[in-house]
Amino acid sequence: QVQLVESGGGLVQAGGSLRLSCAASGRTFSSYAMGWFRQAPGKEREFVAAISRGGGTTYYADSVKGRFTCSRDNAKNTVYLQMNSLKPEDTAVYYCAGDSGTILSMRSSRYDYWGQGTQVTVSS
Repeated sequence: QVQLVESGGGLVQAGGSLRLSCAASGRTFSSYAMGWFRQAPGKEREFVAAISRGGGTTYYADSVKGRFTCSRDNAKNTVYLQMNSLKPEDTAVYYCAGDSGTILSMRSSRYDYWGQGTQVTVSS
């Protein structure tokens, strides 16, 4: 079992930055690929970013490519999402998730463990 706790959300003006953190406890963090997803009101949960177990491979949704950076520190059992040049359409609850599978995935159904989410609100 892995417990995931997100932090770092908040209210920011368009063009600003936030860094989300996701702290993991439980089984060996480095055994899990990690993903970030988001869900805006009235919309389905969507993929944002994913990072491989060792951090050497990352995937990004087209909507955030070039603005968001996903990283991890396995020594601290933490994954990060640095969000720059934020836009109002980035407003959502952001979730981190852990995947025990061997293939890095952008599909939410592949992820086994989920955090409770953190709200990000970008004002125009």
